[in-house]
Amino acid sequence: MPAQPHETLPPVRLPSEAELARDALAAPLFAAAVRLARWAGAGTRVDDAGELPPARLPEAAAALGLDPQDPGAGAHASRAWRVALDIGLVELTGQPDGAGAAEPGGTEHGAAEAAGATGAGHAATAGATPYATAAAGEDLALVIGGAPADVLRLWLAACDAVLADAAVPDLDGLVDALDADGAIDFDRLDWNPQREADLLDAVLADLYLLTAGGRSTAGGTVPLPVLAASVAAPGGINGPGPAVLERVADALMRLDGQFRQLEPIGLVEFRPVDEAVLLSPDDEDPAAGPAAGAPGARAGLDPEDVSRYGTVRLTALGLYGIRARLMEAGIAAPAVGELAGKGADALLDAVCDYPEAAAEAEIRQWLDARELPAAAAELLDAARGADPGGPLRRLRCQQALAVAGPQAEPAVRAVLDDPELGGLARVWLAETGASDVPAPDGALVYWLAVDTIAAQLGGAGGGEGEAEELPLLMESLTAHHAGFFEQAWRVEHPATAEVLEAMGRLHPDKQAAKQARKAAYKTRSRPR
Repeated sequence: MPAQPHETLPPVRLPSEAELARDALAAPLFAAAVRLARWAGAGTRVDDAGELPPARLPEAAAALGLDPQDPGAGAHASRAWRVALDIGLVELTGQPDGAGAAEPGGTEHGAAEAAGATGAGHAATAGATPYATAAAGEDLALVIGGAPADVLRLWLAACDAVLADAAVPDLDGLVDALDADGAIDFDRLDWNPQREADLLDAVLADLYLLTAGGRSTAGGTVPLPVLAASVAAPGGINGPGPAVLERVADALMRLDGQFRQLEPIGLVEFRPVDEAVLLSPDDEDPAAGPAAGAPGARAGLDPEDVSRYGTVRLTALGLYGIRARLMEAGIAAPAVGELAGKGADALLDAVCDYPEAAAEAEIRQWLDARELPAAAAELLDAARGADPGGPLRRLRCQQALAVAGPQAEPAVRAVLDDPELGGLARVWLAETGASDVPAPDGALVYWLAVDTIAAQLGGAGGGEGEAEELPLLMESLTAHHAGFFEQAWRVEHPATAEVLEAMGRLHPDKQAAKQARKAAYKTRSRPR
């Protein structure tokens, strides 16, 4: 999977490996591959590519509990067999020796010998198809008696095989693109294998980002036109013309076919495009549906209207699978809980980039693995620092201490006189209703105000424009502290000038904003 232009992916919450392994074993295509591997006896005849011959497909379909007379049952059995072969549940055991190493139109091996060295014998083998043999592979034992991690490793391999198949165009087009020598003319097919694989990977990465970032619709579903638009018009759609809409419609139908192939492996839950939408001349172009809006729907389309154009949702197993592919490509894709065994410094540094809910979940798991109040003392120690990340670490530390509860009080009281942590400690004690909390002096009040705004400016989710509560915080501070800027510019904090400049841009009161800019200038101008 190629690297995507997402610098930091939001953390995802994943079930345990045991739960994910159960989901993998329940995925229809993976389960069918396992059943066929168990069904395959020693010396099962296959063609020289390892495929089951057509004559064996009804028997394989029956082994899967399907109706052998159903035309689709053989295709399902063939696909499951290929997956089993690709991931080692079934292994080729070699080519038979002797002149009879061929299967002439269903004649059993050895028919040539039975006919003798006569012309009839040669006739019996005329047009014969070479065959090999296959049997259950060693990895089948891992499905039955291995650890959950073993099952997930096999499922990931199956997922890779299915994704590779999904990037291949339909066979009708493939046959038309064969040249005189039987090789594929990719220019004629208008298909670049690597490009198609990369596009599918990009769509899945976008789906992962929408799901992990909580930007999908209710239930985690994403309208298919949204993903189609991300492929056909990566820069966005603004007043789309016919050519763009045609590209989106083509991408929509390609994704519809690809997600149909991905659903049986358990990667996604998928609702295909309603054929009635495609057949109805009165319906709007599917490319002009919810694709032009946010992940959800355009105004005027209710959820049922949106779903007619197809919807897709990554399953928990799908999140696990795409995360594994992202990490294999060198992309950082955190999961909630993976910091439980690391130190408080690693925890606070990491959760500084997490959304609030994910940060709280990570902190809870970290605290659950430790004894209080020692864990609280470790958090407070990690929160120190004059570096640019220090304010946000202290904010996250305060959040962590709120989760820790009353048992953190001894550690908090121990830092009341700390110049960086004393304000945080007083706020926490006051919020928990503790008695005899010493009043802060004026210098500490203003230092804490600067530190708090600096933390908000560096918060998760990007720039200050996204922190809607920041102007209100600034207004509250200046309203409750007369002469705020006259004191604030003197604060010995690394971010004082940056905070005052931000207040000059964001403060809702124009006069206060002007005072903030003057104070910022005074801070920049004072001797160091």
